[in-house]
Amino acid sequence: MLHPSSMSEVKNTSHDPFYFILTGIAGFEDIHLWISIPFFCLYTISIMGNTTILTVIRTEPSLHQPMYLFLSMLALTDLGLTLTTLPTVMQLLWFNIREISFEACFAQFFFLHGFSFMESSVLLAMSFDRYVAICRPLHYASILTSEVIARIGLAIICRCVLAVLPSLFLLKRLPFCHSHLLSHSYCLHQDMIHLVCADIRVNSWYGFALVLLVIVLDPLLIVLSYALILKSVLNTATWTERLRALNNCLSHMLAVLVLYVPMVGVSMTHRFAKHASPLVHVLMANIYLLAPPVMNPIVYSVKTKQIRQGITRLLFQRKVH
Repeated sequence: MLHPSSMSEVKNTSHDPFYFILTGIAGFEDIHLWISIPFFCLYTISIMGNTTILTVIRTEPSLHQPMYLFLSMLALTDLGLTLTTLPTVMQLLWFNIREISFEACFAQFFFLHGFSFMESSVLLAMSFDRYVAICRPLHYASILTSEVIARIGLAIICRCVLAVLPSLFLLKRLPFCHSHLLSHSYCLHQDMIHLVCADIRVNSWYGFALVLLVIVLDPLLIVLSYALILKSVLNTATWTERLRALNNCLSHMLAVLVLYVPMVGVSMTHRFAKHASPLVHVLMANIYLLAPPVMNPIVYSVKTKQIRQGITRLLFQRKVH
């Protein structure tokens, strides 16, 4: 149930072509202020964790290696994903500000999906890095040079921009003549497309192609790289070497699971659980957007010795100064 004030907001602006109306946690509007506490903590952990990872990699010359340069790309992506949703989520929970202009909503849509696809692309690049490090260690430095890493980073940005822009323009050209009430506290394509009152077959086919390109192709290539890694590891001499090689990949494997499990869950609920409780959709969407930025810095800080040592030195230097 919405508050009377919220209902009047919807009534006054649902036919205004310049605004969408965001929704918080449906049915829990009375305790939004309390719900904001865990959200604020998660956003704080994400910002501080990813900023710390970036600072450690920047200040430690020994970490200016391909693996950590890719990790800095992942941290930047997670930071971007966090800062994209933070303003609308927290202003809704704290101040019940529910209006968002069409321009701002489409901008958030672009950055939200762009950073999400970028996360997938960076994880794919990191799997290639692990493949080269384990399967072709003697050629590692010559294959993954600084120039090659810079080109991979540029290719990731271009890929994500070119993937998201068509869906943005395809959606923006359509009329939103139904209610402008969104079911989340940020602008998701899956949510916005339901408010269109026109033929959306082109959008649906493009969305399907995008799912194949990102949600299907990227994980398949990551699995392929790990199959090749496993084959190489099993050919090594001792169990100690095998465990060491697999341990080097553990952080990346956890990051892959943290991204793709919620991503698949959100896609499944939007396609096959349309009549499920709105709370299910809200919870799945928030897990999908918050789990990777919160968990990745924790995973890499705990599992990567060099990052742990860098964080320790960084904290110790601050105490000294």
